[in-house]
Amino acid sequence: MTILDEILQVKRLEVKRMLMEKLVVSCETLSKRPSLFEMLQKSNRLEVISEMKRASPSKGMIANEADPVTQAKAYVRAGAACISVLTDTSFFKGSFDDLAAVSEAVRIPLLCKDFIIHEVQIDRAKEAGASVILLIVAALDDATLQRLHSYATGMGLEVLVEVHDAKELKRALAVDARLIGVNNRNLRTFEVDLARTEEVARHFPFHEERIFISESGIMNAMDAQRAAAAGASAVLVGESLMRSDSVEDALRCLQIQKAGAPL
Repeated sequence: MTILDEILQVKRLEVKRMLMEKLVVSCETLSKRPSLFEMLQKSNRLEVISEMKRASPSKGMIANEADPVTQAKAYVRAGAACISVLTDTSFFKGSFDDLAAVSEAVRIPLLCKDFIIHEVQIDRAKEAGASVILLIVAALDDATLQRLHSYATGMGLEVLVEVHDAKELKRALAVDARLIGVNNRNLRTFEVDLARTEEVARHFPFHEERIFISESGIMNAMDAQRAAAAGASAVLVGESLMRSDSVEDALRCLQIQKAGAPL
């Protein structure tokens, strides 16, 4: 059993528990935030989606005592385009309470980062204040991917669809994903390789109204330059920012000029 298999097994149990609880979510529940897609489309620099991340299956504990609101405010001061909050408890030590707390504290786009396999999780994300949710192609069959993507967009949420290779990119394009992220971390082995971004970029339809994002393994300006050169409009960064002594310095060094952008 892979790490992804283990995570999805736990998620199925979580979904069963959530379905037993009553949660009413209306369109009014969504607090108005800027569109992440529009922000990334207009920017001339490589933007940073900054992540609140206490732990991971591969790295263990990263910042167990981190306060999500304090971290989020530091990200905003540094100029983050969006804040990603991990809401998985079992493997990443996050929660929907973290997401709700950050939602109250900042007004920029807010991504619920989780392994979403059912509509009830999207309801929870929206109720907690997310404006963007993550759908991982490797975790979903085609029908479920399409259903969840339609459900989220129908609720006024933006969707970041995560892929790992060219085959998964085709599946993301089949549901007309506009925000597409390449996870440089293999979710089955948790090994990281930035060449994944470059591999998928060779097949990415940059001429269409879509945004290309590089996720995981971005540790410094050199990594950011590599992602930008491949055509990324943004990078999603967690560990290096969580471990940094100066969040603002660490984040700003990643905000380099986007490939092809005017000086």
